[in-house]
Amino acid sequence: MATKVVMEALSPTMEEGRLVEWKKNEGEAVAAGDVLAEVETDKAVMELVARSAGVLLKQLVAAGATVPVSAPVGWIGEKGESVPGDGGGAAPAKQVEEKPATAPARKEERKEAKTAPAPAAQAAPPARAAGERVKASPVARKIASERGVDLAGISGSGPEGRIIKRDLETVSGERSAVSGGPERVPLTAHRLPLTAFEDRPLSQIRKTIAKRLVQSIGPIPTFYLTSEVDMERVAEAREALNAVAGDQGKISFNDIVLKVIATGLVPHPECNAWWQDDHVRYWHEVHLGMAVAIPDGLITPVIRNADTKSLREISAESREMAGRARDRKLKPEEYTGATFSVSNLGMFDIEHFTAVINPPEAGIIAIGSVAQVPAVVGGAIVPRRRMRLTMSCDHRVIDGATGAKFLKTVKLLLENPLALVW
Repeated sequence: MATKVVMEALSPTMEEGRLVEWKKNEGEAVAAGDVLAEVETDKAVMELVARSAGVLLKQLVAAGATVPVSAPVGWIGEKGESVPGDGGGAAPAKQVEEKPATAPARKEERKEAKTAPAPAAQAAPPARAAGERVKASPVARKIASERGVDLAGISGSGPEGRIIKRDLETVSGERSAVSGGPERVPLTAHRLPLTAFEDRPLSQIRKTIAKRLVQSIGPIPTFYLTSEVDMERVAEAREALNAVAGDQGKISFNDIVLKVIATGLVPHPECNAWWQDDHVRYWHEVHLGMAVAIPDGLITPVIRNADTKSLREISAESREMAGRARDRKLKPEEYTGATFSVSNLGMFDIEHFTAVINPPEAGIIAIGSVAQVPAVVGGAIVPRRRMRLTMSCDHRVIDGATGAKFLKTVKLLLENPLALVW
C-alpha cells in the first residue's frame, strides 16, 4: 500500500517549509532514510528523508512551493501502484511567484571562425524568451555566484528545466564559458533599464524573524542598561595570546566577550533565566546564544555550557558554528535552548545599539566597537581603547539593580581579564 510523504516539522518552531529541490525523481527507487528533498525551514535548509522504501510514485508539489507542516508532498509505494486521487488530498501549496527579470536577455557576439577544428559542442540549452527569468535552486544560485558562472547559459535538469546543483558540477572558473551558452558581456557594453521597485517573496527565516519581533517588542516590558568598558588590558591580553597561538587560531575580542559574559552569568542566575508565563525558570547551566548575520536575516547558534569551556574552546566553537550558520547547515538543537544571548556589531564599526530580546530569554547584551577615545586616567587625558555594551532586560524577570550588578561583574572581568583564570 502506498505511503504518504508529508512535510515534517524539521525544527521546533517550524510551521511551514519551502521545498527547495527534489532529490528523487518520480519512478526512482527509494530506500528508508534516503534524502527525498531539501526543505528550507524557518532557520536552515534541511533534508526531508523517506520513512519507507519503494518507488517515488508521485511528487505532489513542485520545487519552490511552500507547504504547511503535515501536508502531503508525495507518495511512496510499489512500482505501478496507483495513489489516491489526483492530488492525494494535499493542501494547496503557496507557490513563490517567479518575477520576470528587469534586464533584457544578453546578445551573443559573433565569433570569427578559427582554422583549427573545434571540439564537439554539447547540446545548447533551450532558448529563453527575452526577459525570462532563469529558474534555479538557491543552492545552484549560490554556487554560480561563487564561481562567477552565468546561469543563462546552463541547461537545467530539474523540474520544468530548473537548474539544480548537479548541473553545475562540471562548471568551474570565474571566466569559464559554458558550451552553447552566451558569451559574457562587459558591464560597459550596455546599460540596463531601472525599475521603480522589486517585490521579493519572504524567506522562511524572514517570516520567523518578523513573528518573533512582534512577540518580543510589544508584549515584553524592556529596559536598557549601558556601560562603557576600558579594553586596554583585554587588547594587551589578546595580542599576547595571539602571538603564541600559532596554528591553533586567533582569539578575537568577541571570543573574550563571550567567555566573560558566560563567566559573569554564573554568580547572577537572576539574569540567566526564562520567562514562562506563570513562573520564571532560573538556569544553573549557561547556554550562550550568539547572533550571526546571514543573507536572509539572523540566526543564533548556541554554545552549550559556555561557562565551563576555555577561551580557546569558545573561540573554535563560535567560529565553526558561525560558518555553518551562514551556510544554513545548523541542526535544530544547535540554535535553540539559549539561556542568554549576545549580539556584536562592533566589527561593522557600530559604536552603540540596543538588541531585541529573544523570548523566553530574559536578557541580551549588545556589543559595540572597540575604539580609541580620549579618557581621563590619573587626572590626565590619554588615548584609551574603550567599548560600550548595552543590556536589554525583560522587566518581568530582571529589575534595574539586578541587571546593573551583572553588568558591573562583566565590566570588572573585561577590565581585569586575569580574573578569568582564578
